[in-house]
Amino acid sequence: MSQATTSADTSRTRLDKWLWAARFFKHRTGATEAVEGGKVKLNGTAVKPAREVKAGDRLDITIGEDTRTVIVRAIADKRGSATVAQTLYEETAESIEAREHARELRKFAATPGADLHGRPTKRDRRRMDRFGGY
Repeated sequence: MSQATTSADTSRTRLDKWLWAARFFKHRTGATEAVEGGKVKLNGTAVKPAREVKAGDRLDITIGEDTRTVIVRAIADKRGSATVAQTLYEETAESIEAREHARELRKFAATPGADLHGRPTKRDRRRMDRFGGY
């Protein structure tokens, strides 16, 4: 194992360390905050950042609008290259399909505030006042 742990117990590591090593988060504190905020579930259950993760565990990770379901394949507690990080997990087919579907829906949705063009004009302001705005 090139970047995997070399300590006596290589079969387990902290959840927040693993998420950071697998490059789901840029910083370990971001991983810790996500776990504490309920954005990461281990085998369907909300857990604490210090919970140990082992090969075969199922993680549901929500980052922004995307939710990924991954199966832990290897353990690492040190951050390596992106190619090494991709070997640590396998995303489920259902998760990939759901993310693709959500991406398609977002592509066709209007961007929030697309109809707003800067400050309201005098005419816009009068319309807002007439309809109870501000």
